[in-house]
Parts: sequence; structure tokens; C-alpha cells
Amino acid sequence: MATDTIKEAGSAIGGSVQVVEFVLGDETFAIDLFDVREVVEYTRISALPNSPSYIKGIIDLRGEITTIIDLKQRLNIPRNESRREDQSRIIVLDDTITKKKVGIMVDDVLSVSTFEMNQVDRTGAADTDDDSCILGIIKKKTRVKDKDLTDLIIWIDIRQLLGEMMKE
Repeated sequence: MATDTIKEAGSAIGGSVQVVEFVLGDETFAIDLFDVREVVEYTRISALPNSPSYIKGIIDLRGEITTIIDLKQRLNIPRNESRREDQSRIIVLDDTITKKKVGIMVDDVLSVSTFEMNQVDRTGAADTDDDSCILGIIKKKTRVKDKDLTDLIIWIDIRQLLGEMMKE
């Protein structure tokens, strides 16, 4: 199923994909740009009783109640003790894919980037059920002090991840 999504994303823009890059813990992740409505600063989140541990709570975003998912908690990523929660960002997802107002809490949002599909390693994404939300690993080339470096970005299928959460 994830491979079909990669093919769709790759063919959507002539062999390239546009993503929003963000940080969780010490790793860089990405989701499809067209799944994002906006990025907002951290705001006070009201806890919801009797909700799963990855549901951080709700916020009032311009008059609309928006559920906030703690992506670190959902993906079992250890907390960075040196980073305060109020330094986080909230990526508000497009409600046409979520069917309700949902945002994901991340440590920081880095950029919007375009990558060619030949920069995506699909074999790096495991085929197990636990990793079914991983579309691939994006190899981002950077140059630092006359050295070529490759940063790895974990490209996740937020639609698949949300679908799995709704089943739980």
C-alpha cells in the first residue's frame, strides 16, 4: 500500500515530491506538503481525559476545536529533556484527509522541500506492520566545508498513520 502512495506522489509532480521537513528528537522526518494546512506556534493544550496516550489534547485554533496528536509518543521516540514543550510547533493537517481538525505536535519545522523520486530509498523502509507508515528514506545531499554529506529524512505517510490510530 505504501508503494502505491509513493508511485502516486512521484507521478503527481513529474517524478518529484514536495514535503514538509520537521524534527522529532534527534531525527528529521517529512510528510507530504499537500497533507498540511498550516504550521502554528505552540499554544496551551487542554488535556482530554480517558484518551490514548498519544492524544495530547485539544486547542482552540481560530474558533475551531483541533485535536493534537503527540507524534513522538505515537512513534515511540524518546523525549529530549533539554527541549521544552512550549518550543514545539503544531502542524495542522488538511481536514479533507483527516475528516476532522487534527494537528501533530513536533519539535521543530525545518522547511518545505522538493526531492526527486530517485532520492527516495524505498528499500530502507521496512515492510513490517509496525513500519507501514514509512514511505521511504529521503537522501538529502548537503555540502559542508567542501565535503558532500547525505542527511537521511524519514518520509512518513501521515494518512496511513492516522488511519491506524483511528482503528485503535
